[in-house]
Amino acid sequence: MLRLLRLARLARHDLGLLWFALRHPQRPVWLWPAAILLLVYALDPFNFVVPLLGIVDDVILLPLVLHLMVRMLPEDICAAYLGTVLHR
Repeated sequence: MLRLLRLARLARHDLGLLWFALRHPQRPVWLWPAAILLLVYALDPFNFVVPLLGIVDDVILLPLVLHLMVRMLPEDICAAYLGTVLHR
């Protein structure tokens, strides 16, 4: 249960950073299409075979893919985000 709470906190931070990066003028070209694909998958997961796997998907796979996207962001965007978060 603690791992799920840590994953939720990490996803919350990653969502904030992703939102900041999407509005940043020097964002990578791949970011908008990747974010749209992640959103489409989150809204309509492919649960054709076993619906229970969709729940596992939403809890584990989506935050991990989100974290991977955030890890692929350039360092200057991450540093700018941390600068804005620390000044709040």
